[in-house]
Amino acid sequence: MLSIRVLRIGLLTSSIGRKMESAFPKGGGEMPIVRIDLIEGKSEEYRAQVGEIVYQTLLDVLNVPKGDRFQVITEHRKSDLPFDRDYLGVHRTDDCIFFQITLNAGRSVELKQSFYKELTDRLHQGVKLRKEDVFINLVEVPKENWSYGNGLAQYVSR
Repeated sequence: MLSIRVLRIGLLTSSIGRKMESAFPKGGGEMPIVRIDLIEGKSEEYRAQVGEIVYQTLLDVLNVPKGDRFQVITEHRKSDLPFDRDYLGVHRTDDCIFFQITLNAGRSVELKQSFYKELTDRLHQGVKLRKEDVFINLVEVPKENWSYGNGLAQYVSR
C-alpha cells in the first residue's frame, strides 16, 4: 500500500504568497523540500521522528530558516522500492531510507559532507537506523526554480 504524507509546518498557513514574500528576503532563503522514501511497515511515530531529525539537521548544519519544513514521506511496498543491497561495498537492508533533498545551489563540498555525517549519526542515535541504511541525495537548483504559491517566483529579484 502506498502512503503519502505531506508536512507543512511553520510560516505557511494561509495566503501563502504574501506570507512567503514577507518571511524571506528577496533573493534569499535556503528552503529545501525533502522526499523521504522507505519500505512500508514503520509506525507513524517512527516516520515523524525521522522527519524531525532531518529538519533539525537542516537547521543546524545547512542553516535553513526556522519554519522551512516541507517534507513528503512515502512508504512503498518492498517490490516497489528496488535498490542494490551492496553498491560501493555498503550493505543495505530493508530498513534503508532514501532522502532526496532539493535545495538552493551554492554549498561547499565540506558543508555537504558535514551534513551527510551529522544526519546519519543523528538517525543512528535517534531511531537506531543503521548508518549503512541512510541514502542521501542532494539536488541543487537555482533560486528562480522555486514558486511558493500564487504563481510567483518569490526569490527572483524584481
